[in-house]
Amino acid sequence: MKITKMATGRYSWLLVGLLWIVAFLNYLDRILITSMRDPIVVEFKLSDAQFGLLTSVFLWSYGLLSPVGGFFADRYSRKKVILFSVLVWSAVTVWTGFVGSFHEMIAARLFMGVSEACYIPAALALITDYHKGRTRSLATGLHMSGLYAGLALGGIGGYVATLWGWRCGFQLFGAFGLLYSFVLLYFLKDHQVTPANSAGSKSNKAEKDISPFKAVKILFAERSFYVLMFYFGILGMVNWLVYGWLPTFLKLHFNLSLGEAGISATGYVQVGSFIGVLLGGLIADRWFRTNKRSRLYIVIIGFTLGCPFLFLMSTTPAFSMAVIAMIIYGISRGINDANLMPILSQTIDARYLATGYGCLNFLSTIIGGVMVYLGGRLKDANVDLSIVYQVSAIAMLLACWSLMAVKFKNIE
Repeated sequence: MKITKMATGRYSWLLVGLLWIVAFLNYLDRILITSMRDPIVVEFKLSDAQFGLLTSVFLWSYGLLSPVGGFFADRYSRKKVILFSVLVWSAVTVWTGFVGSFHEMIAARLFMGVSEACYIPAALALITDYHKGRTRSLATGLHMSGLYAGLALGGIGGYVATLWGWRCGFQLFGAFGLLYSFVLLYFLKDHQVTPANSAGSKSNKAEKDISPFKAVKILFAERSFYVLMFYFGILGMVNWLVYGWLPTFLKLHFNLSLGEAGISATGYVQVGSFIGVLLGGLIADRWFRTNKRSRLYIVIIGFTLGCPFLFLMSTTPAFSMAVIAMIIYGISRGINDANLMPILSQTIDARYLATGYGCLNFLSTIIGGVMVYLGGRLKDANVDLSIVYQVSAIAMLLACWSLMAVKFKNIE
């Protein structure tokens, strides 16, 4: 039995490593488009609102399908849902490198949203299955650092577009994802609690007990779930305004080149976020030994300190100060990302963990998609993006304080 536990412990960290690469590709493939804005706009003769719509369509389809992807991961197999997601979104990424019109680009972004919607709820739930209590925040945070790496290197799209054309990046990274899916097919394993589970008893019980109607009834019976919905909605608004329009803001506000703006917008925030997931995961897991609300408190503290720096970034005339502000805000976001799924796991019925996260993802990304499109409309109307970021900082601060109302039902 000791050998089995040791093997499971080793695999729980191997799992994080395997999914780190998937998380990297997940955000790299979706964010490439923002750092390649100029050549895409020129080729297809787009307005800022139309370019914003490319990200909005992705987010709307991603959000709408997130609860469905989460439900399939809860009811059937997390491994199969992850594999399906990686295969389809990688194929769509390759397709994006060959599109011939704006309407075809819209279609590709829609299908990318549908396919990527299945990944995050299933992956975070699988990590939560393998990591209990004292390692959960750190494991989640390390996985989320893959997203940051993808966002950071997504900024290299501006350089790729300059050297080889904007289509090359989509074709290259999409092909890599297709190849990596075969690695996952061999190494990825669903969590098995007991030997009896491997014989199929868990699967049969899950298929009998879990239904869409029961999921909705149980999730929305929790008052704390509504608080988390409000928080995720504001988080999605702020995150996607940063993801979608920060390269453009930096380019205009500080007179940077396309490549400099792209790598700065993704790089500095992600450096801070990487520091944040490590600090947030380690501190929350250690604090958890004496305070079961540690993960909630560390998120509130993180954004209370970080949101003023998002405000500062949008107002300072000095690029060096903006860099510092982006890094510190990134730290607060990393602390948040390391602890969101662990907080949810303490709040709702464990049988519907992936479904619950999918519902929150739905709300977050739908609102995020609206805001990315609205950001383009505001820019077309000559509204300075700095005002958008100032409002975002204040809204995020208020949203994090609302988390004090969350009540826990699980202590694990």
